[in-house]
Amino acid sequence: MAESPSYKRVLLKLSGESLVGKDMCSLDYASCEYVAEIVKSIQDQNIEIGVVIGGGNIFRGHHAGSFGFERTPADQIGILATCINGLALHQVLLSKGSKVRVMSARNFDGIIQPYNWQEAKLNLGKGVAVIFVGGTGNPYFTTDSAAALRAIEMDADVLIKATKVDGVYDKDPSIYSDAKKFDSLTYEDALAFGLKVMDATAIALCRDNEMDIRVVDLFSQNDVLAAVTKKRGGTLITKNLKNEVNL
Repeated sequence: MAESPSYKRVLLKLSGESLVGKDMCSLDYASCEYVAEIVKSIQDQNIEIGVVIGGGNIFRGHHAGSFGFERTPADQIGILATCINGLALHQVLLSKGSKVRVMSARNFDGIIQPYNWQEAKLNLGKGVAVIFVGGTGNPYFTTDSAAALRAIEMDADVLIKATKVDGVYDKDPSIYSDAKKFDSLTYEDALAFGLKVMDATAIALCRDNEMDIRVVDLFSQNDVLAAVTKKRGGTLITKNLKNEVNL
């Protein structure tokens, strides 16, 4: 049987910075609308989609030192920040006619529905986009780790990491003109060479559960759609490669 040209179910990982506006407003409607259009366009292809969003546009746990905070309460502020972002994206998606729900790893009774993996999967199966907020619900874990966890729990076909560059490079392409982009990598390559595509915990979790990661440019809607509907573009991080990667 021929392989389907598109994934059936994807988990899209977004940074909080994706919601920042050109005027550096931490939560910008035009940016929320752009992200919502991407999510809706994937839904319109009859592809099931879950979303994990970060909170870095509002607060990051590693800012704890500069604020004089301990790390645990700082991460808890970051958890709240993801909830703000998720609720905002939820409302924009609703305004566009999307079927969408928000679920939180932490309990915010009366505001956000608590995360339940079985109910989340049932919603995805009905074509409802599910926005997962609150990270893993624990300090010291990034939303990259939350994305890996949710992708595995939801039996997603792939974890799409949408970021500000069009793939994984051997060094920062915004600084080095000779930076080399990789079409594909193994999990071991990504971990061993510290390529900073995702945190090591997230990559290791994907490796241990054979969850493919595809890194794409968030700011090219065509690239995101090609990754989801045609399984191409960006950089694929997977178990085995047909050709050896030379780093």
